[in-house]
Amino acid sequence: MNKAELVQSVVEAAGLPKADAERAVEAVVAAVTTAVAGGDKVVIPGLGTFEPRDRAAREGRNPQSGETIQIAATTVPGFKPATAFKNAVAGK
Repeated sequence: MNKAELVQSVVEAAGLPKADAERAVEAVVAAVTTAVAGGDKVVIPGLGTFEPRDRAAREGRNPQSGETIQIAATTVPGFKPATAFKNAVAGK
């Protein structure tokens, strides 16, 4: 499902005009992105938890030359699905 299909699904499920549904989807994505980028955890019951995760510095290899390189520590977004979401995907 792409963004247009998601918007259409929101239109059908909520009975909103397409423009309003598109703004709602964009607002949710922006709110989650801003919160996680700011170091906060976002919990959406039934869907899951979005949170920033620290990734430690480590050694890696340049695949072309085989040379060892240092990969800097960074923060990455993480997602942990809710049990209801996992069960729905598994068909339970």
